[in-house]
Amino acid sequence: MRNFFPLLLFILAFACNPPQQDQPATDLASHVDPMIGTDFFGHTYPGATVPYAMVQLSPDNDTDGWTYSSGYSYKNTTIRGFSHTHFSGVGYNACGDVLMMPTIADQLQVVPGTASDPDSGYRSRFDHSEETATPGYYSVKLKDYNIRAELTATKRVGLQRYTFPKAQKANIVVDLAHSIGGTEESDISTITIVNDSTLTGEKTGKGIKVFFVAKFSRAFDYYGTFDSGYATPESGASVFPYKSQEQGRSVGAFVVYSTKANEQILVKTGISYTSVEGAINNLKAELDHWDFEKVKNDARRAWNDELARLTVKTPDNKKKTIFYTAMYHSILAQQISQDVDGQYFGMDGKIHKKTDGDFFPSFSCWDTYRSEHPLKTLVDQKKTSEMVQSIVAKTKAYGWLPAQHFRNEARQSMVGDHLIPIVVDAYMKGIRDFDAESIYEAMKTKALQLPAPPVPMAASRSGLMDYIKLGYAPYDKVTESVPNTVELAYNDWCIAQLAKALGKEEDYELFTQRALNYRNLFDAETQFMRPRKADGSWLPIIGNNEQRIVEAGDHSYYQYFDPLLVGRRPSRHYTESNAWQYLWSVQHDPAGLIDLLGGKDKFAKRLDTFFTMSPNITPPKYVGVVGTIGQYVHGNQPSHHVAYLYNYAGKPWKTQQRVRQVMEQMYRTGQGGICGNEDMGSLSSWYVLSAMGFYPVTPGQSQYTIGSPLMEEATLQLPEGKTFRVIAENNTTDAVYIQSARLNGEPLERSWIDHSEIMAGGVLQFVMGTTPNKEWASQDNAIPFSMSK
Repeated sequence: MRNFFPLLLFILAFACNPPQQDQPATDLASHVDPMIGTDFFGHTYPGATVPYAMVQLSPDNDTDGWTYSSGYSYKNTTIRGFSHTHFSGVGYNACGDVLMMPTIADQLQVVPGTASDPDSGYRSRFDHSEETATPGYYSVKLKDYNIRAELTATKRVGLQRYTFPKAQKANIVVDLAHSIGGTEESDISTITIVNDSTLTGEKTGKGIKVFFVAKFSRAFDYYGTFDSGYATPESGASVFPYKSQEQGRSVGAFVVYSTKANEQILVKTGISYTSVEGAINNLKAELDHWDFEKVKNDARRAWNDELARLTVKTPDNKKKTIFYTAMYHSILAQQISQDVDGQYFGMDGKIHKKTDGDFFPSFSCWDTYRSEHPLKTLVDQKKTSEMVQSIVAKTKAYGWLPAQHFRNEARQSMVGDHLIPIVVDAYMKGIRDFDAESIYEAMKTKALQLPAPPVPMAASRSGLMDYIKLGYAPYDKVTESVPNTVELAYNDWCIAQLAKALGKEEDYELFTQRALNYRNLFDAETQFMRPRKADGSWLPIIGNNEQRIVEAGDHSYYQYFDPLLVGRRPSRHYTESNAWQYLWSVQHDPAGLIDLLGGKDKFAKRLDTFFTMSPNITPPKYVGVVGTIGQYVHGNQPSHHVAYLYNYAGKPWKTQQRVRQVMEQMYRTGQGGICGNEDMGSLSSWYVLSAMGFYPVTPGQSQYTIGSPLMEEATLQLPEGKTFRVIAENNTTDAVYIQSARLNGEPLERSWIDHSEIMAGGVLQFVMGTTPNKEWASQDNAIPFSMSK
């Protein structure tokens, strides 16, 4: 009996002070499935990375065509290797830098071969049943070689662990010819074998240089280089044993080992966009050991910390998986490019240094201004600030405000000028630790004049002079003329908001007037935004099903108006959408659009038609028309705000029904769980915001429009220890309608909430029901912001 009490005390002590675990008690990362979006063309990748990282270490199945924008497609059953850079959810082929592939072969292969004939190269077959993907970790069995490949990463270093069978020739191929989307004639790379366990190099793809250092945990038995573009009659691609350096467009290196059964060889690779020395410093600073499990656990911990910024409660585990994976994807969209010492490669081709925080090189802003960046203003104000500071730094270095671009390339690849709403939205929501005056002047300059050398004319707003002169972009001069009018009108409204905030009244008046330019393309006869010629005449209405094309080189276009014909190609009147979908692209002035369409009731009926009509479009088909509910296309961004527009017509119950329908219908678990191209986090961010119960219809002002909260509870962590909670009582699959709402205990009778109310902390509480409460938030004074209201 005397021994019982010490034992009891020990048990109690153990219960109160359990041993420290590698993972936190709340392992939110366990709800993330990186495989979601890897099928169809979600274009996500399943590999290992950490939040906002420079390294995205992931398997590549192939490199050619839109299907392989991320390097990975679930339908493919072969792997070419593991490369260190990837974009998540883009329709743009790039990255795939510094590929490595372990093999077993007496005859060394240095070309990948094809998916239809894997034996023709170093690629391997694999089975999804032997594949694992979790935040910060990826593993797969390479069936052709009986090799287990495992990947994890720090911010700037990728760590691979290969478990080999017993073999006389266990090889690791480093292929710098590998690039997603291929290389250009001018892309010359260099690889150097420094010693018997270290490689360095400079990989060039589409003009972008990635420098690297790779260290191996065991000294090479043999080594050499190759040039797969230099063929010999005997051996095809040329292999050069014991050669220490190679330069060319299709070069690489190989190392060879004799391995025991289950022997593990690790490779850690640091990358940099500035220099090999930068890569070496990144490697030394972030990974000075070979403890794979530690790096893996640290990566998971980093993901848990990020996911904990916004948490949800629901008994539905599928909803948890969808929500936290969407959060995960929203973070994958943004990548840093500065070294550990702050140095980064700027848009002027020079090396700059950021002394505090992160530098972000890529902005897919046509996609991300709508939801990705507004979500960041809620969950991470510091990162939002750093992104805006990056935009300011880029603009100063380049001498011009860029538009959509990747890895510091100066591109005007999509319509509109959407770095503007990213900056203005942050400023209007109180994130102001950047040079607002200089970026404002850059916005104004770009909106009023064409660039001067060395900035190319292609960096200007398309059709700017006609837009200024006529108040619209004419279709006989400007490609995608309707978006080039309505989206620039919204951009001009954003400039007006910043002008007013900075006390520039004359500019405010000018750009406010230009924000009404969308009206110049509204055609009362067809009730659409219809293309117009420079002489003011409308694009003729289609007759006899003729679709004749006016041949004008790159500016060829259909000479008849068909509201179901989708651009970009071949119609070229709209951007990846048709007249039905672009009718609603007046985010800054829904009230003005309501007036044009004949009032709230007619507006709501037109929305009803939009959601209930046939989803078919006029041939030819367009790959981006996916995730359809009628002509609503959730798989592409111009439709994303449309379900929320019923609120502006005083019919919020219709918004509630449609928003909930989109969440339940267009987001699933499993590889095909995203209904279209993820587009750098935009589809996922839409889901996160909408699941909370609100959405920013108009980035650039501070209101969020209320929809239908999906979760029983969502909690947002705020600065200074505050929290904002959204509680939905009686929330079931059928109970999609808001019966009543309270904000901090007080009745809320409006269909919007302000950013300042959220950031102050508190509780937004809804009571849900299965039938609409048509009285709630339906009065004129309950309607969200519009410019002309």
